[in-house]
Amino acid sequence: MKITDIVWKERIVEKIAEKHGVSVAEAEEALLSRPVVRKMAKGRVRGEDLYAALARIENGRYLVVFFIYKKHGMALPISARDMNHWERRYYDKHK
Repeated sequence: MKITDIVWKERIVEKIAEKHGVSVAEAEEALLSRPVVRKMAKGRVRGEDLYAALARIENGRYLVVFFIYKKHGMALPISARDMNHWERRYYDKHK
């Protein structure tokens, strides 16, 4: 999976900043840094499934970014936060 474009909705930007303390720059770094990607659910629209990207970014944070992978390499993030214990174990095992 290759992400070439990231499209943000303003309410998501606000949510991840206020609720999870994650900036757009941090989430984008996680998405573009060769993350461990895991399919989470089949999407309502054919070919647009929900994925989780797990990555350690340059500042040392371990982030998980949930996104819908759309056509032509476009990602639509829907949430981003610090990994929990189980996600961290999964990331360490699959990186």
